[in-house]
Amino acid sequence: MPTMSSARRSQWPVWLCWLAMVLDGFDLVVLGTVIPTLIKTGELGFDAVGATFAATISLVGVGLGALFIAPLSDKFGRRKLLIACVASFSLFTIGVAFAPNVAVFSLLRMLAGLGLGACLPAALAYINDYAPAGSAGKSTTRTMTGYHVGAVATALLAIFIVPNWRLMFIIGGVAGLLLLPFLWVKLPESLPEAASAKIGPAKSGPAKTSELKASEPANTTTAVEHSTGTKPKTGFRDLLQKPYPMVAVGIGIASFMGLLLVYGLNTWLPQLMAAAGYPVSTGLTLLLVLNLGAVAGLFVAGILADKHGTKKIVLMWFGLSAVFLAILSVKIPNEFLLNAAVFVTGVFVFSSQVLVYAWVSQLFPPRLRGTALGFAAGVGRLGAIVGPAVTGTLVAANIAYPAGFYVFAAAGVLAVAALFLVPHEVRTADTGVLAER
Repeated sequence: MPTMSSARRSQWPVWLCWLAMVLDGFDLVVLGTVIPTLIKTGELGFDAVGATFAATISLVGVGLGALFIAPLSDKFGRRKLLIACVASFSLFTIGVAFAPNVAVFSLLRMLAGLGLGACLPAALAYINDYAPAGSAGKSTTRTMTGYHVGAVATALLAIFIVPNWRLMFIIGGVAGLLLLPFLWVKLPESLPEAASAKIGPAKSGPAKTSELKASEPANTTTAVEHSTGTKPKTGFRDLLQKPYPMVAVGIGIASFMGLLLVYGLNTWLPQLMAAAGYPVSTGLTLLLVLNLGAVAGLFVAGILADKHGTKKIVLMWFGLSAVFLAILSVKIPNEFLLNAAVFVTGVFVFSSQVLVYAWVSQLFPPRLRGTALGFAAGVGRLGAIVGPAVTGTLVAANIAYPAGFYVFAAAGVLAVAALFLVPHEVRTADTGVLAER
């Protein structure tokens, strides 16, 4: 492993990073579960405009956290940042329950989003530092199943708790606080610098060159970096230096399109199905089927990516997403076939974006992993804002069906085109090591 010996490997970091993703899943749907109650009662002064502002500013906070806070994990350590992010998210989420008005409610949601936005890239960077070589696909996709488990669990919890919306936020915040002591005690540090003592001089010598090149490229990069005796600086400026600009552009566009699909479908699928003439209850059921497909897709995608190469699988996944989204633009009268089509769509759509994260973890050296994942997640959050907004505009214009599915399919095609820009091989400027993906 790049930073830890096998003797220290345990299941604690795996489960703790997974639970951090459960918190992200909670945040994805909690606002949607309480907004109808807030608008109906007018509590805190909520109306449709206030709800839209709160939802948007929450995503802005998450995006800013991913872009500007997540890179700190490369400088100060994944463990420290994860603990700080979970703590801030938990405290601000509890604060939301006691907000006196829409403005304070929205501000606290944005502040909570800052911590949570950095949590996802930091957790994924950590799990890729920790995982055995050659398992980046499975490690990333399985960790991200926590995201969907958290979303489903929160939706089910809301059935029993709402209209007591304040309790929803208290439970989410307390859950994060309960996670903190386990992160503190059971999560070892994973920065590449922590491994310098474990990588002896012989590893960087000519006699070991073939052994290094046979291992995971991230590992070789780490070894070479430490053999120089210097600690490279990290930051977004590194993404502008060769060979990374083309990689960053392709990954950024793909992430934007990937989260546009995830948030657009989660927000508007029931309405799109209603516009197509399906019963409202059918649309809600299909939303559940879509997310069940997402969980199944995460397991399958990770295995295939590790076996056949992440680039091949992510291109295939986005391409098939576009195909099945286009198919949904045709009304399917048979209920079984309809559910099957939506399930398979979920298999490809949701895991496509997660495969982007897995690929980022492989393409960039450990010293830049948190920064690169933060960039991908932060740019992707812009798509998370645009997706629901664009689809909502189509709904308001009464052309959501079938135009909405055409828009989603086009997003999948654009993601494929962007990822073609990312080269199969990356020669790092600071090490000269060839990383083939």
